[in-house]
Amino acid sequence: MKISNTPNNSSTITGFILLGFPCPREGQILLFVLFSVVYLLTLMGNGSIICAVRWDQRLHTPMYILLANFSFLEICYVTSTVPNMLANFLSNTKVISFSGCLLQFYFFFSLGCTECFFLAIMAFDRYLAICRPLHYPTLMTGRLCTNLVVSCWVLGFLWFLIPIVIVSQMIFCGSRIIDHFLCDPGPLLALACKKAPMMELVFSTLSPLPIVILFLYIMGSYALVLRAVLKVPSAAGRRKAFSTCGSHLAVVSLFYGSVLVMYGSSITEHKAGTQKIVTLFYSVVTPLLNPLIYSLRNKDMKKALHKFLRI
Repeated sequence: MKISNTPNNSSTITGFILLGFPCPREGQILLFVLFSVVYLLTLMGNGSIICAVRWDQRLHTPMYILLANFSFLEICYVTSTVPNMLANFLSNTKVISFSGCLLQFYFFFSLGCTECFFLAIMAFDRYLAICRPLHYPTLMTGRLCTNLVVSCWVLGFLWFLIPIVIVSQMIFCGSRIIDHFLCDPGPLLALACKKAPMMELVFSTLSPLPIVILFLYIMGSYALVLRAVLKVPSAAGRRKAFSTCGSHLAVVSLFYGSVLVMYGSSITEHKAGTQKIVTLFYSVVTPLLNPLIYSLRNKDMKKALHKFLRI
């Protein structure tokens, strides 16, 4: 790793050390095995949903198409951090290059932002299906579904474009150590040669903005859905409607619950241990649980998965 010197004799670093989860060598190997299993199960679970939707004609509807795209997003999301984390468990240096750190930073937060948009359009789809059932086929067309999916990806990756450009121009000095398992803005900005209150303000604004706005939108959508469901005369109809929305609400609760704790306040006020645990939950544990939540509570998905796994 190259270290250059600035005129004021401070070391300017071109790479970082991701401290991860400090523990003896045996503990590092145990963590490697544990997270390898979690990663493989996440890939298998979300990949199975994608294949089931792709090969079962009955699931070629907007709700399941959105679910398949969401599963693909989860695979990308967990892949943005876990492979590098696994490599660090077996590494003695735990070094990540400056460009690698920026790329991880950009993809991790862009994919997280994309997930917020996807959860919002999935709530919109459920709102139309339950509150506007007669108009649903004409409103939620294949073209609209495609446009919504593309918009989620574009908006998610545009949201953090300006911050990553600004960070790439910053100079980092002193310690190369980031006390995290990924390039998170809090520990990263702490290594800047000069304090960057404006940059912290940008992240403190951009990070929670889509989270809070889209969370309020989702809650508003489900308030209308709940009102509509309670008006359904039959108990069987109400159970079916609640079952349809229950999986999505469970995923929303898991993801937003942890993300709001992490980014609903200043990025620099959380302790390193808290940052790691909360980030680990929404970036690794949630993508693992999502396929189980959707498959266990949905009869059509269970049938499709059973058919796919028997092939």
